[in-house]
Amino acid sequence: MLFHDIALVYGRYLRQSLRSRFALLFGVLMPLLYLFFFGPLLTGLPLGGRGSSWQVLVPGLLMQLGLFGASFAGFSIILEKGQGVVERLRVTPVSRLALLLGRVLREATVFVFQAVLLVLAAVAMGLRAPLPGVLIGFAFVALLTVSLASLSYALAMKLDTPQGFGPAVNALTMPSMLLSGLMLPMSLGPTWLDVLSHLMPFRYLVDAVRDAYVGSYTTATMLYGVLAALALTALSVTVGTRVFRTAGA
Repeated sequence: MLFHDIALVYGRYLRQSLRSRFALLFGVLMPLLYLFFFGPLLTGLPLGGRGSSWQVLVPGLLMQLGLFGASFAGFSIILEKGQGVVERLRVTPVSRLALLLGRVLREATVFVFQAVLLVLAAVAMGLRAPLPGVLIGFAFVALLTVSLASLSYALAMKLDTPQGFGPAVNALTMPSMLLSGLMLPMSLGPTWLDVLSHLMPFRYLVDAVRDAYVGSYTTATMLYGVLAALALTALSVTVGTRVFRTAGA
């Protein structure tokens, strides 16, 4: 029954996404701009890691795609509350967990698709990475999207207007981006900044994908990244589900 409900919700929202093809492509625009205009500046520079500059930059851009895209997913809930959609869902027998997972799995599908486009563009510009590493990167994008979309939907259920939601999300995503080493490895910075960045769980995901892109799959960095991704996903889905239940969505 739960899987049937998830499939129903997932299909409904995925069809909405497919009807807006421009939005699907527009979402990957910012990482592509970084790739085209920032990536060539790093060519040949010592970035403190293994592999080429593309193997350092592209994993960060993949995480950036999930970080910024999924964090703002809750805007749709705010719009639905204003249109009365959430109110109508309260009287349905659909599981509250399905209402959350159907939405976040749609987000994961969209962002993995955008991640594929980003990697294809990077390959055209010079990225060379093993296929298993690329697939592992997509898995991390999916887990990050599920985590952040769940929290984003939970936050949106607590807020009533986009004017309150947008600044709150920005206040959380900007420090996350700066302290996760998305653009450049944090090991390039001063010691205090490198130490501080270890308090940010997203850093472990970025470092793990960078290891995967150079073919290192059994390192401690990969283990920490997997554990951080799974823990963040479990916590976020739990929080999101509780909010959906108490709010009656």
